Amino acid sequence: MTVLSSDLPPFRRADGPDKVTGSGRYTADLSVTGMAYAKLCFAKVAHGRIRRLDVTAARELAGVFAVITADDVPDLLYSPVIPDRRLFARDVVRFEGEVLAAVAAVDAETAERAVSLIDVEIEPLPVVNDLEAALKEDSPLVHEDWESYEATGDTPRDRNVATFSSITKGDAASAMDTADVVVSSRYVADGSHAVPIEPRSVLAQWEGDAVTIWTSSQVPFEARAGVCETLQLPTNRVRVIVPHLGGGFGGKCGFHFEAHVAALAKAAKRPAKLVFSREEEFLAPDRRRESMIVELTTGVTNDGEIVARQGRVLIDNGAYVADAAFFPQLAAMHVGGPYRIPAIELEASLVYTNHQPSGSVRAPTAPQACWAVESHTDELADAVGLDPVEFRRRNIVHTGDEGFAGQVYGEIGLDECLERAAASLAASVAEVPLGSHEATGVAVSWWPSFGVPAGANVKMQEDGSVQIITGAQECGTGAVMTLADIAADELGVEPSDIRIVYQDTAVAPTGPGATGSQTLLNHGRAVEAASRQIADQLRELAAAELEAAAGDIVLADGQAGVAGSPGASLAIADLAASAAQADLLLGSASAPVPEYPTVSAVCVGDQGMAAWLAPQFSCHAVRVAVDPDTGVSRVLEVHAAHDSGTILNPIGAHGQVEGGIVMGIGQALTEGTQLGEGLQRNAGLLEYKLQTIADVPTISTQFVEIDTPNAGPRGSKGLAEAPNVATAAAIANAIRGVIGSSVRTLPMTAERVWSTIEEARV
Repeated sequence: MTVLSSDLPPFRRADGPDKVTGSGRYTADLSVTGMAYAKLCFAKVAHGRIRRLDVTAARELAGVFAVITADDVPDLLYSPVIPDRRLFARDVVRFEGEVLAAVAAVDAETAERAVSLIDVEIEPLPVVNDLEAALKEDSPLVHEDWESYEATGDTPRDRNVATFSSITKGDAASAMDTADVVVSSRYVADGSHAVPIEPRSVLAQWEGDAVTIWTSSQVPFEARAGVCETLQLPTNRVRVIVPHLGGGFGGKCGFHFEAHVAALAKAAKRPAKLVFSREEEFLAPDRRRESMIVELTTGVTNDGEIVARQGRVLIDNGAYVADAAFFPQLAAMHVGGPYRIPAIELEASLVYTNHQPSGSVRAPTAPQACWAVESHTDELADAVGLDPVEFRRRNIVHTGDEGFAGQVYGEIGLDECLERAAASLAASVAEVPLGSHEATGVAVSWWPSFGVPAGANVKMQEDGSVQIITGAQECGTGAVMTLADIAADELGVEPSDIRIVYQDTAVAPTGPGATGSQTLLNHGRAVEAASRQIADQLRELAAAELEAAAGDIVLADGQAGVAGSPGASLAIADLAASAAQADLLLGSASAPVPEYPTVSAVCVGDQGMAAWLAPQFSCHAVRVAVDPDTGVSRVLEVHAAHDSGTILNPIGAHGQVEGGIVMGIGQALTEGTQLGEGLQRNAGLLEYKLQTIADVPTISTQFVEIDTPNAGPRGSKGLAEAPNVATAAAIANAIRGVIGSSVRTLPMTAERVWSTIEEARV
C-alpha cells in the first residue's frame, strides 16, 4: 500500500476511537426490552404466480408474536420514478428475494421455524433472464401491467424497457464514412454486489402512533420518506436513526426493509429487530451492481483522431426500478468517455428481468462502461499503430474543450493525470523491468459531482466549543468527520473542539445522505456557510471590544485578533461566554445548489445526467502478471492520478483511492454474480470471491489539485466513487498486453482468461 508522505496533516476522526476499539454500536448490536426477533419469508423463485400463501401454522407456533403479509399493510405501488413494486408480494413474484411475509418471534430460532411453517405454492411463470431476448416482441413481460404505472417525467418506456436514453450530436453515420479506420467491439459485464462487512439490520419501536427506526442505511431521510409513503404515515411520526454504519458502497442507499420491520413491530405490539444473514444480504436488497452489454463502433483517422462513435448499451434493471431509472443516460455518458468526439450517437436501455433489482453501487454503470470503452480505446490505438498513452493524449478532453454532449469544460486536469500516472508506472518499470508474462495497461475515466440541497445548523457553546447538526451520513469514508475541519477553519478553533450530531432525522436538516459522493460536496458547503454566520458574529463582538473594524478581525488558534496588531486579541471562548449572556452564537444555512452547465446535444429520456457538474477525472496505470497455463492474473502495482479538485482531507482522500482500487480489482478479476434461470448460485462469501489483503498490490496515489469554483467547499469536488471506475479497464488492457487478445467478459476470471488464450491458439 502507499506510504503517505510525512508532511500530510494529522487527522483524528471523531468516530475513530469507537470503531477501532470495538466499543461503537452498530444497528445489529442494539437491544430493547421486550424486543422480538424478525425474519422475512422470501419467494425463492425467479418468477411465479402465488397460488397459496397460508401463514396459519406460523401464527400458531408458540413464541410467535405476529406474522404479516400484503394483507396487513396499505396496498400501493412505490418507487421514486416508476412505482412498480409493493412491500410484500401480492399475486406475482418477480425475483427470488421478493418478500412474502414477515415474522416476529421470541427468539431468532423460533422466527426461523415459523418461516419454515409458512405454506407457499407458487405457479412458475416464464423467466426473463437474457437482456437481448427480453427486448423481443415475443418475450414474456416481467410486468404485464407496465403501462398502468404512473412514471414521472417523460422517460420512454416499452414492454420490458423500463427506461431509455439517447445522446446525439452531429451525424455519426455520415462522420463514420470519413474515417480511415472503423473498429467495432462488444463487451459483456456480469452483475456484482457491494458486499459491506456489516449485514443489513433494522430495529423498530413504536411509542403510541409514532415509530423510531434504527437502521443501517446510507440515506436516513430517504428511508423515512419510504416508510411514510408505504405505511401512509405523516413525516412527524417517523424518526430514523443510523448508529455507526459498517460500510455501504451504495448498497445501503435507498429505502429497503424499514417499513417491513415497522409494520411488524406494530402488529407484534413490541419492538422488532431484523438482522440479515450473509446469504440474505446477497439475495434480497434492491441494490446490486447491474450487468451490462456494451456495443461500440468508433471511427478514427490514420493519425489517431476520433471522428465519430456509435454505442448501444443494455442494462439489467432486474425486477423493479429502484434508483436505476437514470442509469441509461449515465451509461451513455460513460460510453462516450472523457474524449473529444465531434459526432456521436449513443443509446442505452434499462431492461426488466427476473433478477434481483439493480441500484446505486459505487459509481453505477461506470466501471463496466469504462472497462468496455478503454478496452475499445486500446484496440483503436492498435488499429492505427499508436501507443495507447499517445492515442489518449490526442483525444482526451482538455481545459476549454467542448465535450461530445456540448458541455464546455472549465479548468480540468485529465491531461496531467494521464502524464503523472503513465510516468509513475514507467519509472517503476525502468527500475524493475517487466517479466516474461507481465504487461502494463492504462485507462482514463471520469465521474460527475452531484449538487443537491443540504442544510446545517452550527452552534458555538458558552465555552467556545462548537456543535454541528447535519443531515450528512457517515458510511466509513470520513467525509462527515471532515466537516469539523471546515467549521474549525472558519471559526478559528481546533477540530477537536467540535462535536458533530448526525444520522438522526428528528434533529438534523434534510440531506441526501451518503450517496453519489455528495457528503462533503453538499453538506460541506452548508457547514461552511453556517459557520461563517457565527464567524461574522464573533468578528462584530471582537471589533467592539478591540475598537477595530470587523473586517480586520482574524479568527485563528482560539483567538480573535486584529490583523497587523499581534498584541490585540481576545480568546474566542471568552467572546462566546459573553455572547451567551445576551445572544446565542448560531448559524443555519442551506447552501445554494451549484449551477449545472448547459449542453447542446439532443438527449432523449433526459434524467439530468448529460451535463456534469465539476466532473472528476482520473488515470490508472497498472502492471499485471498472467499465468498463461492457468489464466490466473495478478495485479502487481497500480499508479493512480486523480483530479478531484482541492483535497481537504489528504489522508482520507488517499484512503478512498486505495479502497476504490481494491474494489475495482475485485470487479476486474473475481467478483461476479453467477445466475441460473434468475437464481443466484454464489450468494455467499465462499463462492463470491472478494479480494483480501493478500491480493492488494503496491498502490501509489497522486492528486492533481485544481481549485474548482461552483463545486464543493474550498474548490473541492466529489471523490469516493471515481477511484472505482478506471481500475478494471487498466487491468484489462494489461492482460491484453500479455495474452494478445481482449477478454470481453467481466470479471476476467482465470477461466475466461485461459479460454481467451486457447481461442487465440486455434
